[in-house]
Amino acid sequence: MDSLLYQLSREERRRVSLISSFPRIILSSANLAELIFFPSFCKLCSSLLKVPGERVVCFSCLETLRPFRSPYCFCCGRFFGAESQPHLCLNCLEKEPPFSRHRSCARYSGKLKDLILLYKYRKYRVLGKDLARFAFTALGKEEDLWWGVEAVVPIPLHPKREKKRGFNQAQVLARELARLKGLGLLEKQLVKVKNVPPQTSIEREEREKNVQGAFQVVKRKTIEGKILLLIDDVYTTGSTIRECSAVLREAGAREVRALTLAQA
Repeated sequence: MDSLLYQLSREERRRVSLISSFPRIILSSANLAELIFFPSFCKLCSSLLKVPGERVVCFSCLETLRPFRSPYCFCCGRFFGAESQPHLCLNCLEKEPPFSRHRSCARYSGKLKDLILLYKYRKYRVLGKDLARFAFTALGKEEDLWWGVEAVVPIPLHPKREKKRGFNQAQVLARELARLKGLGLLEKQLVKVKNVPPQTSIEREEREKNVQGAFQVVKRKTIEGKILLLIDDVYTTGSTIRECSAVLREAGAREVRALTLAQA
């Protein structure tokens, strides 16, 4: 090992010194060499990923994620200001949505937003489990959301978009949440049949029209009579969740609820 250190540049020796100073980590020669020659850094804070199991983002950044505790609409889950009391919002009073309740873990901001962007658009699929565990911590004990749920259903992507991205971000979240809660998982039963423009690319008022007729149930028998929980990453206008919930209800679902990571 001494001969290896002798051959290193000043910067590489500095890295060795830095790594060797971590008192709680015992590194094998192979692990030490890997950190020296192939160092990985947190995509959020740029710190060295030195703890076993850290991938893409350090544990310290993941630990800063906090559920957003605020009054919200009992139905659509829209966050209100801190001075409000929980109640039904005007939109839900005027027109009851096809889902019975929706909850978001937090606002779409800060490190949670950064993580979701890394997950979806930089294709760091490994972050899906971390985000699902955050959702489980934030909302896993909300009985009004989980009681009686028989299966988890991911919001689908059109096959062309899923192929381009490499995975469906909602599906990865749904799989992990179903595992953590011991629930069934209905994959490929709710499908997207129209490759419409992404919701983020159009104005808010056009989003409801954009997703009309875009989703379809494959086999009604897998849906009929069940209480289902839809899973998606971000809730903005709620158009996608409303359309998917309506399609599932038309196929015979007894009740549809929804959970999202963040609310824009």
